[in-house]
Amino acid sequence: QVQLAESGGGLVQAGGSLRLSCAASGRTFSSYAMGWFRQAPGKEREFVGRVSWSGGTTDYADSVKGRFTISRNNINKMLYLQMNSLKPEDTAVYYCGAPKSTYYYAQSIDDFGFWGQGTQVTVSS
Repeated sequence: QVQLAESGGGLVQAGGSLRLSCAASGRTFSSYAMGWFRQAPGKEREFVGRVSWSGGTTDYADSVKGRFTISRNNINKMLYLQMNSLKPEDTAVYYCGAPKSTYYYAQSIDDFGFWGQGTQVTVSS
């Protein structure tokens, strides 16, 4: 099992950058693929990106591809989301998540069983 906690959100102008962090606890963090998701007011939670348990493979939603970068440090049990060229439509609460099973490169939100509390990102025009 793994416990997650996001941080690093804030208010930034369009075109600016932020780096989000997700601190994990648990002995099996290195066995879990990890994902970043976001939820805007009145909308459903949507996929942002994912990274394999080893960190060697990443995938991103088309809306953030080329602007966002996911990385992880299995020694320190940290997950990161570097966000550049931010747009107002990026405004949302951002969550990190872990799949329900180890060694599973999950794609669907339904396959993620562990979530952090979320961190607010607001991008002004």
